[in-house]
Amino acid sequence: MNIKPAELPFIGVDIGGSHITAAHVDCKSYKVIDDSLMRVRVASMDTAEVIFDSWVDALSSLIMKDDDQHIRIGIAMPGPFDYVEGISLMKNQEKYDALYGLNVRDVLSERLEIPRDHIVFINDAEAFLRGELASGAASDFEKAIGVTLGTGLGSTSSCKGEVVDVNRAFVPFQDSIAEEYISTRWFLRRYKELTGLEAKNVEELLTVADPEIRDQLFDEFSTNLATFLNDFIADEKPEVLVIGGNIARTWDYFINLLQDKIEDKSVVIRQSQMWEDAALVGAACTWINK
Repeated sequence: MNIKPAELPFIGVDIGGSHITAAHVDCKSYKVIDDSLMRVRVASMDTAEVIFDSWVDALSSLIMKDDDQHIRIGIAMPGPFDYVEGISLMKNQEKYDALYGLNVRDVLSERLEIPRDHIVFINDAEAFLRGELASGAASDFEKAIGVTLGTGLGSTSSCKGEVVDVNRAFVPFQDSIAEEYISTRWFLRRYKELTGLEAKNVEELLTVADPEIRDQLFDEFSTNLATFLNDFIADEKPEVLVIGGNIARTWDYFINLLQDKIEDKSVVIRQSQMWEDAALVGAACTWINK
């Protein structure tokens, strides 16, 4: 796609636990402009200054100072976060503690030298489902739910007519909350309980775990996820469920187990088609509805 940068007023941003990804987005085709993609690692437990330096590094090259164009930025941000005011409420989340109580919109506006009302924030799971509905795995349905499986657990729904974050990560689950049993940290904690060994992430776990341990982990995980999803599906009554996030990349290890345990067999279950692009598109194209 040969589109000049000056014709691209929308920037989509995805804030992850260890990175920021940003790109120009064509909000007519709902596609990321691939050669504009920027990805920068972020030390998310460092100081606010270090975090903002990384974010500005990723965004500054995408902003054209031009009398004819006024860049609009949509940022997919994990919660808890005040999305209207742009204030971070993340604390004890193992990421971005240093931003707690800060007005992120004001800081980015000043650092990037753009008007503060040219920056909007959207929940990252909500942005993910918006993108998949626009041009991804849910594009042929209207009633969809989405979950993102990674360092946290995102949940969102379009079943009531608009895409909303339903924030089911904190519903009571076993002896804690759902996110403690359906996330990367569950895999790492459970692996250590079973073996006494540690792994950095699920990808590493797959390479080092004995097949019997690996199979047990994914069987338990699929049971946890199915229990969570059966309640979610019963409440929302979707046509399709889209699963994204880094754990979704281990699809072949859990999808058959999960499908067996889902009670409503009418619901189509799909892996993300857009991956990280979904959040970028969903965040940037928030502007076309304003």
